[in-house]
Amino acid sequence: MPDLEQLFSAFSSMKAVIVGDVMLDTYWWGNVERISPEAPVPVVVLDQKELRMGGAGNVALNTASLGASTTVFSVIGNDDDGRSLVNLLEKNNINCNQIVISNDRITTNKTRVISRNQHMLRLDAEMTRDINKDEEAVLIKKFTDFVEAENPSVVIFEDYNKGVLTASGIEQMMTVCLKNNIVTTVDPKRKNFFSFKNATIFKPNLKEVKDGLNVLLDDVNEAFLNDIHLQLKNVLQHSISLITLSEKGVFFKDDHTSKIIPTHIRSIADVSGAGDTVIAVASLVYAATKDIAFAAAMANIAGGLVCEEVGTVAINRQKLFNECCDLLFK
Repeated sequence: MPDLEQLFSAFSSMKAVIVGDVMLDTYWWGNVERISPEAPVPVVVLDQKELRMGGAGNVALNTASLGASTTVFSVIGNDDDGRSLVNLLEKNNINCNQIVISNDRITTNKTRVISRNQHMLRLDAEMTRDINKDEEAVLIKKFTDFVEAENPSVVIFEDYNKGVLTASGIEQMMTVCLKNNIVTTVDPKRKNFFSFKNATIFKPNLKEVKDGLNVLLDDVNEAFLNDIHLQLKNVLQHSISLITLSEKGVFFKDDHTSKIIPTHIRSIADVSGAGDTVIAVASLVYAATKDIAFAAAMANIAGGLVCEEVGTVAINRQKLFNECCDLLFK
């Protein structure tokens, strides 16, 4: 098992690249004390507004929180939400110089209305069509130049089906990574599910596996998940499957081993962003150690930790270290 202190120290010398759909998460916090006389809906009296990074931005926040030098590649709108998002990223020491500003799109903004830690409503402002060819060409050129100059430790593809990751863009960027022997990890969605060929780690959740392979999964067991890995590998030719199983934990399989790692008992407040944390932690740990069993175990702990808080939050480096010491080195 890797030395935990050395591993956490190594994070600060790593370079992480996140490619995909960044978005703004807006939280409106308030209290409900009555029902509207105009319609049978609660009246939320707002008393606080908070902006956070979502989507690929939350993955970047997690890698940066662990100490890795982090750069984001994405396309956002030339609008106030986009400027707010860039400001948030920069405040958290995330390199935004590779983000493409589009006059043809809006920045994705998910607004959540919350009262007493309960979601009352979510409003989504977004554009889901693929970026245009000019934007795609600029993004790929920026990515290629950066990867060849900086030689990052890992490239994380974070797809939320908002149009930044296109089939042709994925193919070209994956080719660049393969050419430069860079670890690649993928958090897919259905639209481009089978476009991420030859990745190091392919990390869908259980629902995405069901949708992508059109299978029914009633009994989640290791034998069935091993078969799922083979079905995925026949198409994607990836090295490792890492499948998140919600409350059942995570499953990993490579050419030699497979295992379901159960979750640790926690008080769950909100599952938002847990998958972002899992891919961020698994990517950095695997890139540093090449040990998928240890990476999956740490990612499983990290995903559970962020579920204890409301909304999308980054993993706390010290808290993760302490939890790993307690749970992995008993």
